[in-house]
Amino acid sequence: MAAQRTYDDACGIARALDVVGERWALLAIRELLLGPKRFTDLRTGLPGVSANILSQRLRELEASGVVLRRRLEPPAGSWVYELTDRGRGLEHVILDLGRWGVESTPTVDAPIGVDSVILSLQALFDPKTAGDFRAHYEVRLGGYRFTVVVADGRIDVARGAAEHADAVIETTPRRLDALVSGELSVTELVQSGEVTVEGDLAAVERFATLFSAS
Repeated sequence: MAAQRTYDDACGIARALDVVGERWALLAIRELLLGPKRFTDLRTGLPGVSANILSQRLRELEASGVVLRRRLEPPAGSWVYELTDRGRGLEHVILDLGRWGVESTPTVDAPIGVDSVILSLQALFDPKTAGDFRAHYEVRLGGYRFTVVVADGRIDVARGAAEHADAVIETTPRRLDALVSGELSVTELVQSGEVTVEGDLAAVERFATLFSAS
């Protein structure tokens, strides 16, 4: 295996890029921000990367103390990758990078992954617009379920179904992105059948206004 490249620069930025500056490294970390994943799940979230390159990036991140690999307890028994404390320290960096990148011209028809669009809720959330608004949501993207809580001027997301949700939003990653960006309204998406809402429709309409890209 080729030696990992270095900028050979004592600056903290250069030293950080020595660890996470290789292609696909930050996106692999993005895929782990919401919790551990198997290698096959990482490939699903990063369809443009080859298995060999992803394996190499994960080995490098593991050697740098950013990622660790462990076996789940029985009966699952699967090997998963997860972020270390050092790796989780990159969350704000990645979310800030996402905010910055939203201003770039998007690639036409480029796919957007499940974790990517869920993390964009955190990256683009506008606390001032939210004010004292409070609501619990369950977001369903295919077979994936996420709990989204808006309260006290902040948004929290987690894997798994929500208990006592005010509204359930079921759609695709692409259409959730269109909702958050303001490209399409809740009314348009519901009428077209591309978004299904259970519960408080007004809470979903308010939800769509809480993001800076809207």
